[in-house]
Amino acid sequence: MDTITPFFAYAAALFIAAAIPGPGIAALVGQSLGGNARRTGFFMLGIALGDVTWLTVAIVGLAAVAKTFAGAFVVIKLFGALYLLYLAWGFWASDVQKTSVASGTERTPVAAMFAAYIVTLGNPKPIIFYLALLPSVLDLGRVGFGQWMVLSVLTVVVLFVALTPYAFLAAKARNVMSDGAALRKLNQSAAVVIGGAGALILVEATSALLQHV
Repeated sequence: MDTITPFFAYAAALFIAAAIPGPGIAALVGQSLGGNARRTGFFMLGIALGDVTWLTVAIVGLAAVAKTFAGAFVVIKLFGALYLLYLAWGFWASDVQKTSVASGTERTPVAAMFAAYIVTLGNPKPIIFYLALLPSVLDLGRVGFGQWMVLSVLTVVVLFVALTPYAFLAAKARNVMSDGAALRKLNQSAAVVIGGAGALILVEATSALLQHV
């Protein structure tokens, strides 16, 4: 990696992959609809840290190990799916006041970040990108520590750029609401979006688990 061209190629490929809607974006939209900006920011950071983890796995050549311990990743995926379903229930059952915006749950920003991290580790989209597609973009055998640092920073920046429009539009939709009934429906919409993402991941994880039985 003697030039900056591979970095541009990586950033472009990652942006395209990140911008394509999937379970992670569905969870982010639900978080933005039902939560506040600070928790949403930490949620995006959790997604980015999950991607950096998969980037690291790919660079250090642990793809084979990841396949060997596929069962462990299935368990992670199950936990992520169940957490999304729990979060969806929190939004659905939340009590929305007419003059306030409900957060849906009492989660701390760190909890939101951890939830997004777990969801990303079990999300098939980044797994496919980093373990299957990334080797066609970068010569992973020539990536040293310095290049890994640059790629990690690029990952965080690119993901925030790609995901912020989704979060902004969802938050804007919530901010224009002032009627309690409308906010209640918006919370329920957030619950449906998050619950749908959780259900999708749960089905995939269950199917993978049955294949290992």
